[in-house]
Amino acid sequence: MSRKQLLIVAHAPSPNTRRLAEAALRGASHADIEQVDARWVPPLEAQPDDVLAADAILLGTTENLGYMSGALKDFFDRCYYPVLEEKQGLPCALYIRAGMDGTGTRRAVESIVTGLRWNWVQQPLTLRGDWQEKFEQQVEELGLYLAAGLDNGVF
Repeated sequence: MSRKQLLIVAHAPSPNTRRLAEAALRGASHADIEQVDARWVPPLEAQPDDVLAADAILLGTTENLGYMSGALKDFFDRCYYPVLEEKQGLPCALYIRAGMDGTGTRRAVESIVTGLRWNWVQQPLTLRGDWQEKFEQQVEELGLYLAAGLDNGVF
């Protein structure tokens, strides 16, 4: 059985958002996950080949002026057409670090993901308001959930 690849594309411009990206990677790399390799690539560094090699993707973004981060938008701009045909059905999940609402950010990412024909494995996770320690645990659980689904052939 070949190993599955989980790609985490998460924007982390601050210490707390870096903690979230690291939590996603930690969850996806849990000791009970046997057949999944997870890696975090910042959106400005992620390339179409990274997506083409992935069996699932976890997206992470900050809410910037009611929209996704410019870095994640740049990732989509560069990768959309090169992966469109080959990665339809790609299992995906999203977390949003939202200072306020996160609705516009969610809607924007969902629109692009719909165009790519990727499959949501669960509703996007929106982490609203002032920083809370539980955000890190929630993102770690999201990474674990996605990796466990891949590991067990659910996605």
